[in-house]
Amino acid sequence: MTAPDARSGTGRPAELFFEDLVPGLTVDLGVVTVDADEMVAFARRFDPQWYHVDSDLAAESRHGGLIASGFYTVSLFMRAYVDHLLSRAAADASPGLEELRWLAPVRAGDRLAVRVDVMGARPSTARPGLGTVSLTGTMLRLGPDDRPEQEVLRTRFRGWFAVRPVEADPAEAEAVPTDADQPRADQPGADQPDSGPTAADASTVGSSDGDPAQSSGSPEAQRPD
Repeated sequence: MTAPDARSGTGRPAELFFEDLVPGLTVDLGVVTVDADEMVAFARRFDPQWYHVDSDLAAESRHGGLIASGFYTVSLFMRAYVDHLLSRAAADASPGLEELRWLAPVRAGDRLAVRVDVMGARPSTARPGLGTVSLTGTMLRLGPDDRPEQEVLRTRFRGWFAVRPVEADPAEAEAVPTDADQPRADQPGADQPDSGPTAADASTVGSSDGDPAQSSGSPEAQRPD
């Protein structure tokens, strides 16, 4: 199998590889602010339950107002994950989620701190050239003083990342002989055939039915199977 291209999740040259995502690493994915119009537009398109889209009914309910669709919240997480990690890492596809939990309601205007923690990493047995990284993502609502108040989302998932490409050894490249290193036929000491047909006899050498036999020096004879 051909090794994956060393490109990030957004197509740019990658700077982080599987070997860089070691267990215990925490990556800050920034802070996102929940936009009211976007939150409701998402719900109307994908999750039009009344407590996501009907402000009057939501205000009269135990929710006390509109709350975001959980899938809108996880979409905010995904965007932060792409912007702050996958845009730099040699990311491939993901084999899936193990856990996705919405721990508290999210509302318009909330400021959510996002991070991802590397929990484990091992070479992939299904995809040579890739490593499987186990990750935990969290989103925490921030208070007016920018201190975390409450965890609102937690997810556990895996991602595939390309291993770092192996660079060619310059010493091996220097050891490859060039045409200049090969003796020419007109140079003293050049190897000469001890016996065999001359160029004038070449057309007479062949199989019993008259077809010329391939020379062992021809490209076809030298090409490996």
